[in-house]
Amino acid sequence: MALPQDISPVNSELMDGLAAASQMEWMDYGQPGGKIKILWLGAESGRWAVLFKWDKGFVAPQHKHLSAAFAFILKGKLQVRDGILDEGDFVYEPNGMVHGATTALEDTEYLFMCDGPVLFFEEDEGFTSYLGWEELERIRQAHEAASEMPQAATA
Repeated sequence: MALPQDISPVNSELMDGLAAASQMEWMDYGQPGGKIKILWLGAESGRWAVLFKWDKGFVAPQHKHLSAAFAFILKGKLQVRDGILDEGDFVYEPNGMVHGATTALEDTEYLFMCDGPVLFFEEDEGFTSYLGWEELERIRQAHEAASEMPQAATA
């Protein structure tokens, strides 16, 4: 039986998104010991999904979530607030959550999905940076531009 109306997308960009993370390069994103693979950026909603890879000892500064965030630990171990997240653990952080530094207790990889930006701060300095879909797009563009630059000849 036919549907009573056409439900096909009117926007050809509304297609299934595939992020072949296994084919992506890890990108630096501003702090030594931390790398990222950008899986998806939702400009219309501000949502984003990434894979983080942190070396043991990496510390993400204290921050405030300006939207809900979700993390799933693929490997390794993170110290988050008073708890430890192990491989296979999932955490939900609600909009408005403020917490201190997050530390990689082991080499760690985790999936992170966020509904908006995260603001990083220092008590004495105020806000120091933010991470949201726009900044992630800048990181991706810079990485792509650097990858397209001819490599210097070696002697």
